[in-house]
Amino acid sequence: MNAPTLAPELSRKMDAYWRAANYLSVGQIYLFDNPLLRRPLMLSDVKPMLLGHWGTTPGQNFIYVHLNRVIRQYDLDMIYVCGPGHGGPAVVANTYLEGSYSEIYPHIGQDEAGLQKLFLQFSFPGGIPSHASPECPGSIHEGGELGYSLSHSFGAVFDNPSLVVACVVGDGEAETGPLATAWHSNKFLDPASDGAVLPILHLNGYKIANPSVLARITHEELEQLFLGYGWSPLFVEGSDPALMHEAMASALDSAIFQIKAIQHRARVDGDLARPRWPMIVLSSPKGWTGPKVVDGKTIEGTSRSHQVPISAPSAQPAHLKLLEDWLKSYRPEELFDERGRLNAELTELAPQGNRRMGANPHANGGALLHDLQLPDFREYAAPVPAPGTPGIGDTRVLGPFLRDVAKRNETPRNFRVFGPDETASNGLAALFDVTSRQWEAATLPNDEFLAHSGGVVDSMLSEHQCQGWLEGYLLTGRHGLFNCYEAFIHIVDSMFNQHAKWLKVSAQLPWRRPVASLNYLLASHVWRQDHNGFSHQDPGFIDHVTNKKSGVVRVYLPPDANCLLSVMDHCLRSRHYVNVVVAGKHPAPQWLDMDAAAEHCAAGIGIWSFASNDAGQEPDVVMACCGDVPTLETLAAVSILREHLPALKIRVVNVVDLMRLQPRSEHPHGLSDANFDALFTCDRPVIFAFHAYPSLIHKLTYRRTNHRNIHVRGYKEEGTTTTPFDMTVLNDMDRFHLAIDTINRLPKTGDEGLELKQRLEAKLIEHRLYINRNGQDMPEIRNWRWAHRP
Repeated sequence: MNAPTLAPELSRKMDAYWRAANYLSVGQIYLFDNPLLRRPLMLSDVKPMLLGHWGTTPGQNFIYVHLNRVIRQYDLDMIYVCGPGHGGPAVVANTYLEGSYSEIYPHIGQDEAGLQKLFLQFSFPGGIPSHASPECPGSIHEGGELGYSLSHSFGAVFDNPSLVVACVVGDGEAETGPLATAWHSNKFLDPASDGAVLPILHLNGYKIANPSVLARITHEELEQLFLGYGWSPLFVEGSDPALMHEAMASALDSAIFQIKAIQHRARVDGDLARPRWPMIVLSSPKGWTGPKVVDGKTIEGTSRSHQVPISAPSAQPAHLKLLEDWLKSYRPEELFDERGRLNAELTELAPQGNRRMGANPHANGGALLHDLQLPDFREYAAPVPAPGTPGIGDTRVLGPFLRDVAKRNETPRNFRVFGPDETASNGLAALFDVTSRQWEAATLPNDEFLAHSGGVVDSMLSEHQCQGWLEGYLLTGRHGLFNCYEAFIHIVDSMFNQHAKWLKVSAQLPWRRPVASLNYLLASHVWRQDHNGFSHQDPGFIDHVTNKKSGVVRVYLPPDANCLLSVMDHCLRSRHYVNVVVAGKHPAPQWLDMDAAAEHCAAGIGIWSFASNDAGQEPDVVMACCGDVPTLETLAAVSILREHLPALKIRVVNVVDLMRLQPRSEHPHGLSDANFDALFTCDRPVIFAFHAYPSLIHKLTYRRTNHRNIHVRGYKEEGTTTTPFDMTVLNDMDRFHLAIDTINRLPKTGDEGLELKQRLEAKLIEHRLYINRNGQDMPEIRNWRWAHRP
């Protein structure tokens, strides 16, 4: 296709619109007052503290105005993802110019007073941050932490066939591991049923201080790199605005033509061969159109333009004149009318209505969100005729439920499962009864469950990509689940941070509608890593999550399969949370029938009367547990104590919803002090077996009346390749240690207690000798069954 040439008049208008966006961007960084320079600039017009980032901004303004043109020309449904970390001035400026900003924030009107407020709020107390934050219309990606723009973009277009995401990738961001990996997302995009991502690599040469790698390799090497990734790169390079406008218009027309041709071949001709999607490499000076030299040092085209190119006018009066000259270089008098409104001939360059990127409903995904069609989770119940019934593995019971969730939400697809090559390993293989893994690369005869379109995206061994894809999917109005090995979910600790922060801020914005919750299912957990060992043992993600605001996070540790079904049904129905669910995949005892499980999970915590013998009176000891293996070991310890110390009054308390342990003042799920004391007493010892690090229970309960008597056993960084039971022994969370703890804190057990303690200590020695000789746990451990009644 011959590259089109912009008509001179259109090129002139687009350049003026670009100047307007650049002017607004500089104004946001610098101006306290005098927004249109109606009078000479004075020191009082400049903010006392200058914060912001100029370097990436003019290039992004350039991109935005050109995207506006192709949206109008081709009637595109497009959103903008701002990858460079501090692109806030650009997206705020452009959404203001197109009108979407003032529609959401009427007090920032399309006039001179509105401009002054727009400028003042930027990086100012009580205002907005310098990123493309939730406060900015059209944003689904803040960019405060670099590396995730491309994976977010692909997540947004999965099952969104009409959507195009223009993803601007900063050249500093391109050096991060997640972003470098995300180029492979094109192997997972189905041109028949998904939308399209148009990456625009913005090469402006520098990061905050150093040159960027991709800007310092040859054109040939850069082209070969992206050809090797499977892209078809289009290059726009230079600094002359007139030439660059024409070159960018030509590249964008070519890219849109290629995208439409790829989609036509797939959707009309049935050609499902993996295409080479287009991308654009834009090379422009860092700080383009800004000050050339300040204090004898080159600014434009260097890292010195990264943040605030002209600093401290109050300390250096000459800088005030430099700033005024810079602002006037955009000729604002030609761009804004006497009221301070963008001239009509420029306003018409922006798309209309929901075609404006700041008003596109895909960037406010809660507005598009439909409830999942969920089957009745009770129909998938594991049979539990009596407590302790053997089970096949909790996640393996959950699998058929998720299978039918996927099936019911297939047309149009509204639900996906993401994970790093672990869906089957984590016990969810039933999903493949009704859907496949999405995969656009080559397949071989022995491959299983790979297809061009599928409801599972787990064929890439990158937790970063799975998290990023899922976040993009959720933020554009769909539902999903991320399943992962517990130890390796830490890889996305900081991504979770950013998403939790996004949820917290957006929950305070009335115009942002709640999105579906981000649901983690952590299987292959710390207590069942028999063949993997110490490297696969870390339950600390729970600690990390509980540090976030209580309005956002929820943590569930269901003790058996029926509780897991109830919890997952709740999580999939929920909105605007991060739900962490920890569950096992190995065969394990089942404790509650479905009715009891649903009731227990609704309460989140409760006394298990079948295991207790305190008969409604004050117990001698409370045996508490949270997690499937801690529950097993607690009940085994209770069984020992009840057999050998029958006079002992024991209360068993099981915790499903971890946040019930906090006071109500700290978390909306927290128990009142009175209800907490009714469960745990005010003065009796509490032996608490916990799935994760013991310190977390102390953190959650330190304000409680009986905290001094809460003694927690959990993971304490001891592990190896060993037997399942030995993992608990190594960390002192086994049944023998729990029973010994109880005896140690109850002198009233007297000689009987001392005798039992000696027998249990002998059992620990016997256990060690047995597993070292036989390579498996003792028969009494492997074959143990609950046999007691209240």
